[in-house]
Amino acid sequence: MRTSGWMKRQPWFWPVKRFFKRISGKELWLKTDVEYAVLETGGWIYIPERLRSDSVIYSLGVGDSIDFDMDLIHRYGLTVHAFDPTPYSEEWIASLELPVNLVFHPWAAAGEDGSLRLFRRISKRGRKSKVMWTAEGDAGVGSDFIDAPAYTIRSIMEKLGHEHIDILKIDVEGAEYEILDGLRAEDKLPTQLMVEFHHRFPGIGKQRTAITIEHLRKLGYRIFAISETGREIGFILKSDA
Repeated sequence: MRTSGWMKRQPWFWPVKRFFKRISGKELWLKTDVEYAVLETGGWIYIPERLRSDSVIYSLGVGDSIDFDMDLIHRYGLTVHAFDPTPYSEEWIASLELPVNLVFHPWAAAGEDGSLRLFRRISKRGRKSKVMWTAEGDAGVGSDFIDAPAYTIRSIMEKLGHEHIDILKIDVEGAEYEILDGLRAEDKLPTQLMVEFHHRFPGIGKQRTAITIEHLRKLGYRIFAISETGREIGFILKSDA
């Protein structure tokens, strides 16, 4: 049964849905470790007090929305580096009149430098997505694929001349696990991580998300925010907590 828009707008809807997904085993039982005053924009929750005038923002996965990116630009005057190698996003961004401090890069982030194969997603009704491509070649994807230029976070920082990252936002349709695993080799970790986990995708599973979160905890990250769906999670580096 399709859920009506009215129900989704009710304040009780997402907490109840998240609870039932948890007791049914589809979502992880998570809670925040630390408390901060936060803001939410474009579906992403962040800690504004940890931003400075020279903060470096990486936004991985544009898709068809730059609400989060533009809000940081308008609210704080920051430069946001947005990354997405998919054809739709590259063409869509090129069609917009954007401020100079929204800098777009048609690259993928990955666990190692090279090339990342991305598959076009297929809806349950068999429709090909214009926007969504995934690194997980399994059920729910079509035969269409692209091979995108891919770089580790360290390589991207070197290419762009950055010494630190204040916010790393990751919404990359299943490729987040390799990116986050790659952080274990970094000596300059992002202060804030905001990640959408895709354990609902076939071939991934929530155990992979649980293992990744445990690795992040060992690196010094603590959870400061969990979205209504339970899939978008905000982490703050412990040394900055």
